[in-house]
Amino acid sequence: MLRTETREPVDLREDHEAAAAATAPATTAPLTPNTPADCGALLFQRCLWCGTPAYRRSFCRACGATAFKRERSTGAGILVRRIGQTPLNTWFVAMDEGFTLVCQVTSTAPVVVAVGARVRVVRAVAPLDQGLPIIELTYRATALERW
Repeated sequence: MLRTETREPVDLREDHEAAAAATAPATTAPLTPNTPADCGALLFQRCLWCGTPAYRRSFCRACGATAFKRERSTGAGILVRRIGQTPLNTWFVAMDEGFTLVCQVTSTAPVVVAVGARVRVVRAVAPLDQGLPIIELTYRATALERW
């Protein structure tokens, strides 16, 4: 006859977390882009295998690796294409580091914003938070600079 044993599940996670909390020294909370001291910083990912920059990805689009390191962006970029409706004023932005992201332009009328205009990040979004980064124009693109 087949003999089966029934064991009660043991949850070691609670004991481990309690022991780790008791032995761990008191540390300060990690600095996120939404804290007032670091409000304008934009964090992006760089693949550890091939060096391809990305923004909020779970795997590298070039090599497929899942190992990333976080880096701080300078926050400068160029408007590439408008997406969505005009009242939202959302754009694809090609950042100087080589990645693209969707941003919302602020403190400028939607009619003034054009492709090729230089922008900078005013407020970034924490890596796990919802929402779009907020950008503003540094200068308008002339007719010859638009692409």
